[in-house]
Amino acid sequence: MRFTSTGLAADNPDAPISVPVFADAVMRGIGQVMFQNNSYSGLLFLAGIAYAVPVLALATLLGTAVSTATALPLGADRALVRDGMFGFNGALSAIALLVFLEPTALAWACVIFAAAGSTVVMAALMRGLRIWNAPALTAPFVLVSWCFFLATARLGRLEPTGLLPAAVLPKAASVEGVVNASTVVDGLFHGVAQVFFQESIVTGVLFLAGLFLSSRSAGAAAMLGSLGGLLVAWGMGAPEAAIRAGLYGFNSVLVAIAVGCVFFAPGGKTATYACFATVATPVVAAAVSAAVQPFGLPGLTMPFVLVTWLFLWAGPVFPALTEKETLKQ
Repeated sequence: MRFTSTGLAADNPDAPISVPVFADAVMRGIGQVMFQNNSYSGLLFLAGIAYAVPVLALATLLGTAVSTATALPLGADRALVRDGMFGFNGALSAIALLVFLEPTALAWACVIFAAAGSTVVMAALMRGLRIWNAPALTAPFVLVSWCFFLATARLGRLEPTGLLPAAVLPKAASVEGVVNASTVVDGLFHGVAQVFFQESIVTGVLFLAGLFLSSRSAGAAAMLGSLGGLLVAWGMGAPEAAIRAGLYGFNSVLVAIAVGCVFFAPGGKTATYACFATVATPVVAAAVSAAVQPFGLPGLTMPFVLVTWLFLWAGPVFPALTEKETLKQ
């Protein structure tokens, strides 16, 4: 890969890429975590992470840059690279590894390897899911991260933090804590921030600013998704601490944006359909969390992936819904 001042030629996979164009693609890759093909949104997302945990902002930048750069010499579609479509899974993989693994030198090396690997997994899923007309979404990030977390059971120098769940059979839950107005406010903003594994109101506000900068409908969908996720979790008896932390909101944020703003044309029926998907997501999130707990794995964004795939596959059966041209994932 060569860096020049000429820019990025979509029709020539061997053409050099300029530093400014590559930097723009990296910022778009961060923005694409929440479906925003906007470098300024990506910059605000990065600022939100840096406010909460600066080292994770560095990991985000590194992971996105590596996964984007990996796609270039392999001849990936330059338009997709330019739009950040090979960057967002690398961003999430990098953060996840440094959240759930101790930040040793080996963990940082794994960040680079995982980010590059997410590009290959992304390409494989793009091809494999084409027959079902489904986008890869964040499935590459989930699969790559799960692989590293499972490997900690056999590779002694991969040191997990205390944040990985204990590998035990799930037990019947009980209602814990009292949800009040403070819980709802904190959970609303934390639900948006948790898309990047952050628990900070300021970070959530910066993420929402990035969304509204790019798309007012996406910003509104994110807020409603986070609120809907926490209210459903509250109504079904989720622990107050988990609701406050936004753990039942972030998957609903992504589902609300995907179904309500990205894959279907806007309208009343689409909004209703997106609300249905958003309400279903906390239930799926609880189910996925319980299903992977015996393996010592977090659910990550797999609930978002499963719910979005389901509602996308169901879409063509409902003629009242009008599909957009899906993201080229």
